[in-house]
Amino acid sequence: MVSPQAKREAVKYLIDFKKIKIKRACELVGFNQSTFYYKHYSKRSDDVVKERLVHHSQVRVRWGFPRLMVLLRREGIMDNKKRVHRIYTQLNLQIQKRFKKKKKAHLRLVLPKPEKPNQIWSMDFVSDALSDHRKFRCFNLVDEFTHECLTIYVDRSLPSEKVVTELNKLKLTRGLPEMIVCDNGPEFISQRLDMWSYQNKVQLKFIQPGKPVQNAYIESFNGKFRDECLNQHWFLNLEHAREEIQKWKEDYNFNRPHRSLKMKTPNEFATEYKMMLTS
Repeated sequence: MVSPQAKREAVKYLIDFKKIKIKRACELVGFNQSTFYYKHYSKRSDDVVKERLVHHSQVRVRWGFPRLMVLLRREGIMDNKKRVHRIYTQLNLQIQKRFKKKKKAHLRLVLPKPEKPNQIWSMDFVSDALSDHRKFRCFNLVDEFTHECLTIYVDRSLPSEKVVTELNKLKLTRGLPEMIVCDNGPEFISQRLDMWSYQNKVQLKFIQPGKPVQNAYIESFNGKFRDECLNQHWFLNLEHAREEIQKWKEDYNFNRPHRSLKMKTPNEFATEYKMMLTS
């Protein structure tokens, strides 16, 4: 079987040396005329896309392809999504999935859905350890509507007094919500926090013991926080932990695309919502 390239060369020979017209030469060789006119263009270089994908995947090691794609779009790289995904897989940048044990199927719990900022907040604690194995705790607070991380307070111990202090700081800068969802930890069921909620007219909604799914918003945030921040750092001391955690909090609010917000950042979504109300 004669290759297309060999037929092309035969057509060129008939045209150049036998002075036969292109149409007749193609007919003699059995070569499509449109194929003869076709010019092969060199492929675009993938170097720029590769360089940026590698850079972002090294900075944010637990971000998958959808969020990396958003970062490329922000930088003005408008290549086709399928092309970028091909490069992504060729570079073997896929993050390893952490499979969980399959649980028995049960009815889904329908959570109350907030309709505006400062309507429902969620709060919880996350524990970790420093390089010298000393424990520390993080008090996390999230707005369920905008998904903004309102605070991550880091200390060795976090009694109810410190929780109330952080809530009072937010009261001055942001205001207070109608409801705060939390578990039944000793810091949350304390008399001090109960008095604070009564004085500030904030409802404390306690989930059922052993049912973290009832506080799914903060549990989801805690998973991201541990996966993308706590598990990626070796904290030398408490100040180092506070510094790195604060950096991650700012990155989460201002740079990290959120799937439930149509790949917008929490800050971007909150800003657009405020503009919509004022327009």
